[in-house]
Amino acid sequence: MQSPLFSNTEQQSQERYVVQNPQLLRVALTGHDDVLARKGAMVAYQGLIDFDGEYQNNNQRRARANTGEGLDLMRCSGQGTVYFANLAQYIHVVDVDHEGMTVDSSYVLALDSALHTEVIAVDSQYGISGSGKYQLNISGRGKVALMTSGQPLMMEVTPEKYVNADADAIVAWSSSLRVQVQAQTHSSNVRRRRGSTGEGWELSFLGQGFALVQPSEVMPPQNADIGQGVGAQFGVGQHGARAQNQNNAWN
Repeated sequence: MQSPLFSNTEQQSQERYVVQNPQLLRVALTGHDDVLARKGAMVAYQGLIDFDGEYQNNNQRRARANTGEGLDLMRCSGQGTVYFANLAQYIHVVDVDHEGMTVDSSYVLALDSALHTEVIAVDSQYGISGSGKYQLNISGRGKVALMTSGQPLMMEVTPEKYVNADADAIVAWSSSLRVQVQAQTHSSNVRRRRGSTGEGWELSFLGQGFALVQPSEVMPPQNADIGQGVGAQFGVGQHGARAQNQNNAWN
């Protein structure tokens, strides 16, 4: 049998996390350190690997119930190689260090079990009820595999150069950054939004760090129902149900 398909073979590497191709992640398990992955994200594996649901403590369950933000994970342990993917989204491996990273949980594919996660709130600078957004703060030392719809843009934030990003396009940012949710307006009155531009809520980043933006303003396809995904959970972006309701009320 012959085919160009046979050129898509395994990449040989000593690294724990390897991007096998832009849309497929390879993780090596040695029996010592487990990996946590999005439920159902395994597409293939080799070796003696166990898959089990990841336990959530009371604080995590309460945070998920109150905010909608959190991770539905499975624990992968044993010795061998596991391949992860999710609807052919692009995969990027990030080394998390003392600086920490804040991310929308919809974009997390896998992470080291030693990392700590905590739900945090990003508040509106205008104090509008319901326009804030909850995100996931990841701290410790380890690797995280993120997913994006298309190839993303990494934007540097400095004290001299702040960054604004559409709330439906932002994926992750440095936890050290100061962040505010704000509305696009043509006056100081936030209740008069730019009705003819199609632009809605945005996040403003100040300080020193990075902001990762994807070339898409739609919700991740795995969370396409109203009330799930980026922006829809708490109405942050243009596509958020609550933001749409606020916009209609203001107009």
